[in-house]
Amino acid sequence: MNYAVIFAGGTGQRMNTKNKPKQFLELNNKPIIIHTIEYFDEHPEIDGIVVVCLEEWIPYMEKLLQKFCINKVLKVVKGGDTGQHSIRNGLFALYENENVPKDSIVLIHDGVRPLITPEIITDCIECAKKNGNSVTVTPATETIISVNENDEIKEVMDRSICRMARAPQCFVLEEIVEAHHKADAEDFSAIDSAMLMSHYGATLHVVQGPPENIKITTPSDFYIFRAITESRENAQIL
Repeated sequence: MNYAVIFAGGTGQRMNTKNKPKQFLELNNKPIIIHTIEYFDEHPEIDGIVVVCLEEWIPYMEKLLQKFCINKVLKVVKGGDTGQHSIRNGLFALYENENVPKDSIVLIHDGVRPLITPEIITDCIECAKKNGNSVTVTPATETIISVNENDEIKEVMDRSICRMARAPQCFVLEEIVEAHHKADAEDFSAIDSAMLMSHYGATLHVVQGPPENIKITTPSDFYIFRAITESRENAQIL
């Protein structure tokens, strides 16, 4: 079986929002987080969803789920101090659900990454079933460099073999939960789930995603989101 953990525990400081976190900003009278969740809720291979949210916004999140007829959410849980802790809270809630098989595939996704497609979800599930995991990536379109502590260039990477990790990132539930237990015990902090699993020895496999699968972090990201959403809607009409 396949499940999703969608985390949106941030406050959106880089978005400069005054009244609400960025995940609740609206496009076409629908919050970003709902745009995201709908892809998983409507996907035939997703059996259930856990949403991670700022604790004080959980009642509002639950009202949104009812308003927009989201049916597959099993639980809304509070976020943590970091993105890693928020994901952990969602995974643990899923793992503790007695109706969820421990060998299920779990797709971990940013609540503010709404420009995914059903095809990405399908491809990630198929890759994870075959290989034990999958990480959505896009090609690097600009030169990537590494620097030292003095901001001097150490290495110019070969762009043809570089990829940018995005989401969903998919793992076997019991394996990613075990990795989080180890990270808690060792106080290890990872940028994302891919880094966490790689740190504990997993060989990761990639799924190619579209470049528009961006995370809505800044005002310019929101404008891109709006433009692409309107383009998709216009394409349906045409």
